[in-house]
Amino acid sequence: MSFNNLDQLYRSVIMDHYKNPRNKGVIEDGTLTIDMNNPTCGDRIRLTLNVVDEIVEDVKFDGEGCSISMSSASMMTEAIKGKSIHEALKMSNEFSKMMLGEDYTFDEDAGDIEALSGVAKFPARIKCATLAWKALERGTKDNNDTHVSEEINE
Repeated sequence: MSFNNLDQLYRSVIMDHYKNPRNKGVIEDGTLTIDMNNPTCGDRIRLTLNVVDEIVEDVKFDGEGCSISMSSASMMTEAIKGKSIHEALKMSNEFSKMMLGEDYTFDEDAGDIEALSGVAKFPARIKCATLAWKALERGTKDNNDTHVSEEINE
């Protein structure tokens, strides 16, 4: 497959997740809620998870933003559902590497997230793509709070 065809395929996958988001909504009685926004572009997300015995039993997102941030959230929720928190954070780390143009490795259950690999060429869009992933990290790393809210300024 040529580069142009692969690029077009990736764009189609991104737009499909944007127009038909997976796991959109809020888990009303979830075990963890993370609100995060990117004030530089206006993207905002609410990520809700139901974690049982360190396994992401369910995950949903709500919010508004550009096609990159919303499709990334959709892809992430599909990829981490059913995984352990440890596996989800490892995937988030690999996603960050991909966004920085570094070598990365996803297992076979990564879903569509590699469609966002081209975002690495556009530094201004990296925060858009990583918003949901940063929310996941902030909400699950050594945090005993059930509701986390913050802005990304990194």
